[in-house]
Amino acid sequence: MQVYRGMDIGTAKPTAAEQSQIRHHMIDLVEPEEEYSAARFQEEARRVLAAATTPLLLVGGSGLHFRAVVDPLEFEHTDPAVRAEVESLSDDALRDELRQADPDVDRVLDMANRRRLVRAVEVLRLTARTPSRRAASPVRAALDDYQPLVPVRVVGIDPGPDLAARVTERVARMWEAGLVEEVSGLRGRLGRTAAGAVGYRQVLDMLEGEGSEVETRERVVGATMALAKRQRTWFRRDPRIVWQPWSDDEVTLAGSILEEWAL
Repeated sequence: MQVYRGMDIGTAKPTAAEQSQIRHHMIDLVEPEEEYSAARFQEEARRVLAAATTPLLLVGGSGLHFRAVVDPLEFEHTDPAVRAEVESLSDDALRDELRQADPDVDRVLDMANRRRLVRAVEVLRLTARTPSRRAASPVRAALDDYQPLVPVRVVGIDPGPDLAARVTERVARMWEAGLVEEVSGLRGRLGRTAAGAVGYRQVLDMLEGEGSEVETRERVVGATMALAKRQRTWFRRDPRIVWQPWSDDEVTLAGSILEEWAL
């Protein structure tokens, strides 16, 4: 979400002073009205990697975007008209279409996940590639084996037992820094992706009259905790990650990472 200009407080974007100390990439690329897909992120981030003459740090919480940059993750073409037509179908109709084209689809696709059903049917109609065929590709095998396209060392910082308290404190700091005012100023300019960002979605609802500030802050904390849980589940599957225990002392935490990397 840091690709969007003006979305600073709610995304914990590095400040101008921080960005002046070391070069940052993939920040403030587009206006919040634009839809910025993971495929576009992949394309632009890989361009940064290709031009780099020194190692880069890829930092953040999105497992999809991390893998899109370093792993052979492929994004199939999309078509708004086809997508709209597919989204109008019921889950049963989507399953029937997939099973007719791909008798083994139940083995490779979560048939209870509507989002995946819609995407699978869209790809099928656009490319004639079935879920089973895609699952059997060499690229998919490399992805499943976590074989990166570029040399990569990965460290994960375990949030530890006090995550809820730190999230609550973080939301309070964002509130004091002017999160509500930031969202209010962007109101009407946020595209579908930007408007769905944690913090922004809840504050937008509040500005529409849904709940008090206290209730909204609680919802932001809850949504952040849910996101952290999904992130932890995603990254725990990656065997390349060396996990470090949480420490409130940044020097100690950085030192343990540098020691792990033998730097």
